[in-house]
Amino acid sequence: MDVIANKTFDMERALYESHDILLKNCSFDGPADGESALKESRNVQVEQCFFHLRYPFWHDSGLKISDSEMTELCRAALWYSEDIEIIGTKLHGIKALRECSRVKLCGCDILSPEFGWSVHEMEMKDSTVQSEYFMMRSDALRFTGVQMKGKYSFQYIEDSVFENCVFDTKDAFWHAKNVTVRNSVVKGEYLAWYCENVTFENCKIIGTQPLCYCKNLKLVDCEMLDADLCFEKSEVEATITSPVVSIKNPLSGHIYVPEVGEVIREDARFQGNVIVGRD
Repeated sequence: MDVIANKTFDMERALYESHDILLKNCSFDGPADGESALKESRNVQVEQCFFHLRYPFWHDSGLKISDSEMTELCRAALWYSEDIEIIGTKLHGIKALRECSRVKLCGCDILSPEFGWSVHEMEMKDSTVQSEYFMMRSDALRFTGVQMKGKYSFQYIEDSVFENCVFDTKDAFWHAKNVTVRNSVVKGEYLAWYCENVTFENCKIIGTQPLCYCKNLKLVDCEMLDADLCFEKSEVEATITSPVVSIKNPLSGHIYVPEVGEVIREDARFQGNVIVGRD
């Protein structure tokens, strides 16, 4: 593997089609303002580098990036790439990851609207995120210890598992399919509408009008705070450990709750059972 150290690159496609290289303490910045520095590259390792220009990693394979920084001007940093590992890195440009597969992130700081669209098979651990439309239309996600703040996250995702996470996000998990969330906090409005085969286990759910129009929804020993008008027109099996403000028109299933302020049933179509005060 060739080592390139302590260099600055600002030309268009500066290292185009590179392979088997290690970049150390390099900077991608300068007056030429060139794009696509490492496009169509493979087997590239990046350590302690600085990226201030657009589209550095497109159509790449075999990337390992550590202890580096991608600024707000490094937009659309990784697209159409595969077999990626990113450790201890700042990803601060918009649309930082899209149409990628087999991705691992650990200890990263993400500040990136529209991050992670149409990504297949991603692991994210011990990272922080600020984003809008985070991870839309992605699948096979495995998140552990992730703290996320933003809007409209995890929409249309499939076949994913989240554990020990904290999500402060509006309209999360809309249209999600085959998803499990465990031992996590999910705060926001209108959680998981139109989802299918979604399970929350030992979670704290905070916010108004959660979990409506769902199919095969499950809650296992979950706490619900400030939750009103829950489960409207949903197929649901739920065991809730805290009082709920109100439940509206559950379509079918069983909801076990220690206390509920109001159960709203507007007509006979809504047959979901609400069982109050039973262990």
